[in-house]
Amino acid sequence: MNWDAFITCAVTGVGASTDKNPHVPVTPAEIAASALDAARAGAAIAHIHVRDPATGRGSRDLALYAEVVRLIRASDTDVVINLTAGMGGDIVFGGVENPLPLDMRGTDMVGAEERLAHVTALRPEICTLDCGSMNFAEGDYVMTNTPGILRAMARRVQALGVRPEIEVFDTGHLVLCKQLIREGLIDDPVMIQLCMGIPYGAPDDPLTLMAMVNQLPPGAIFSAFSIGRMQLPFAALALLAGGNIRVGLEDNIWLSRGVPATNAQLVERAVRTAESMGARILGPADVRARLKLERRA
Repeated sequence: MNWDAFITCAVTGVGASTDKNPHVPVTPAEIAASALDAARAGAAIAHIHVRDPATGRGSRDLALYAEVVRLIRASDTDVVINLTAGMGGDIVFGGVENPLPLDMRGTDMVGAEERLAHVTALRPEICTLDCGSMNFAEGDYVMTNTPGILRAMARRVQALGVRPEIEVFDTGHLVLCKQLIREGLIDDPVMIQLCMGIPYGAPDDPLTLMAMVNQLPPGAIFSAFSIGRMQLPFAALALLAGGNIRVGLEDNIWLSRGVPATNAQLVERAVRTAESMGARILGPADVRARLKLERRA
């Protein structure tokens, strides 16, 4: 059991959720406001994607990231900024009989430096590294993160002084994570996010979660989450497993059946769950101390 835990709010993601929940933020102003609402509700970390305001689809546009970060940093509410670096690793094959050429409507595959352009420019306290490739949900989409690209990204993030959050979707990703640690590409304290219940990665049952936890690098600070209706139960499971909590509209858009959630509501429920179990919720200052982060102005 983790008696002193922090909450990460994954604010928006890139999925096709905006037509299902009117609270999913799209514009930079909406994303920043929702992140700050989540912080006031108890989230110490805001995990941020951006979306094209015209289409609602996920984007890598540096200007959009810059505006979100500017608005958060200019506010009087403190929160640790965690920018995704997962965009730019998407391959969609052309079909089962003709996988090539790729379907360029969904393919977005760029090099390590371009994937980190916003991290280089904005210097968040944390950015994500998806530590492996996998068949992601249905169709012909593969989330692609080769060992070579990940090594280059880890080296660049280390040089920038940004803490990587290693996103782990299956046990093999932990093997690669440990290899990067052995190679000196990830500094202590190692921060890991166990991403459960996403087809076709690790399922979100308690035995699989504990198998993942038992394979973590020694001394790692970890969080765990699941998607959909299992998101809020995982707030309790993550604590029981010794970890921290992630909730947010990236992973789950419902407060209860048929009731659209806000990020603040999901965080509030996670806080209530944790506190009812006797845990203390850490604020941004405590998280910076634990993760050895330097607050950015």
